[in-house]
Amino acid sequence: MKTAITPTRNENFSEWYQNVIVAADLAENAPVRGCMTIKPYGWAIWELMRDEMDKRIKAAGVLNANFPLLIPIEFFNKEAEHVAGFAKEAAVVTHYRLKMIDGKLQPDPESKLTEPYIIRPTSETIIGEAMARWVHSYRDLPLKLNQWVNVMRWEMRPRMFLRTSEFNWQEGHNVFATHEDANEDARKMHRVYGDYMRDVLAIPCIMGEKTPEERFAGADHTYTIEEIMQDGKALQAGTSHDLGQHFAKSFGIEYLGTDGKLNYAWTTSWGTSTRMMGGLIMTHSDDDGLILPPAVAPYQVVIIPITRSDEDMAAMNEFVKNLESQLHDKNIRVLVDNSDMRAPDKMWKWIKRGVPLRAEIGSREVETGTVTLTRRDIGKSSRETISVADFGDVVLEKLGAMQRDMFVAASERNKKMIHDVKNLTELESALSDGKIGFFRVKYSETQNEKFDALVEKYKISRRCLDDSDPNFVFVAKSY
Repeated sequence: MKTAITPTRNENFSEWYQNVIVAADLAENAPVRGCMTIKPYGWAIWELMRDEMDKRIKAAGVLNANFPLLIPIEFFNKEAEHVAGFAKEAAVVTHYRLKMIDGKLQPDPESKLTEPYIIRPTSETIIGEAMARWVHSYRDLPLKLNQWVNVMRWEMRPRMFLRTSEFNWQEGHNVFATHEDANEDARKMHRVYGDYMRDVLAIPCIMGEKTPEERFAGADHTYTIEEIMQDGKALQAGTSHDLGQHFAKSFGIEYLGTDGKLNYAWTTSWGTSTRMMGGLIMTHSDDDGLILPPAVAPYQVVIIPITRSDEDMAAMNEFVKNLESQLHDKNIRVLVDNSDMRAPDKMWKWIKRGVPLRAEIGSREVETGTVTLTRRDIGKSSRETISVADFGDVVLEKLGAMQRDMFVAASERNKKMIHDVKNLTELESALSDGKIGFFRVKYSETQNEKFDALVEKYKISRRCLDDSDPNFVFVAKSY
């Protein structure tokens, strides 16, 4: 059977993923090594994802702010454990102007900075410095901040949306008077992320705490969102960190308590990024291209008029306007494709771009007052003819059904890719047989050289502890 994307998922999942991005016109590799240019359609999806996340962040009592892109290197030196996690990825600014030398613009040797700046890989340090100035007493707490920005982490093996040197994200940074409040907040934002993945992106997640070996540098606890891609690999889609008092002590974040004494505060940080786009693609898409959950589809419906003569045009235009009006009244995002492309080409264009519903209108539909409607996620089997009078209501119902069905389909697929193994011998046997997915094993089993050897041989890692029983850990290959 002919497909729009070659190779298919089964033939070469990695290449299929890159080709879906190209076919859906989401992004392209940039002239800057390791970076990408997100194209308008891809950015429109990200804006919807961002706006839905932002609503949930604000509902948690967090205020948006914006901090500098450049961070003094001395700030990183204050938090040695934290900086060790980013030192190899840091992009460093060393000069402040260019000069024409030997016919080429080059950094002016006389403009060398006395102290280099780091292009932010994350902002705990510079936000911590600000918090130390903003927090004075218990009345200033809790302080909850978030910013939507781009960050830079020098990436040696880039892949669009999954690992790029520059990427977009939100990073939240909160301060509390007690450890109990801070830890509860870290767990709360972890739950916010899980609810978002389920309700907005229709992606089921494994939620748990990172093991000490895998937790964020400088954190006491890291809570993670782990997603299972169609090829069985893990994708870390979001994390929330209980930072204890490490950053508070490094940056002097203190508050005057009700007892009149100075106390170090407790901080958290949490973030998600454009990596969620990669997870969205690899969770839902098929061999014909992108499939979008209605919640983040720039166009939830595309109307495709099919006319064979100019005489049909006037009646068709009136017919389509009525359909468009019904959808606008229900706040449904709709596009009418009046381009001069052939009808089959129009259909394939929007199939590859993952638009949830296609409404096809030909002369027969105009005459009979009907619309031919097809769902992207289940294709031809969903194709049906409905009355124009019912169009708006039917579309609304189908969008809701599709959002729910996509989550259920991904959940059912995931169940088949979670395996219990009794020990490392069983784990190695499963891996050598080519079994894919997450493997649940006792955490104690991973505390020896034999597990380290399996990590090296099969490129697996501990993803997170099982929330239902922390004596067990999930192990998988990952992106």
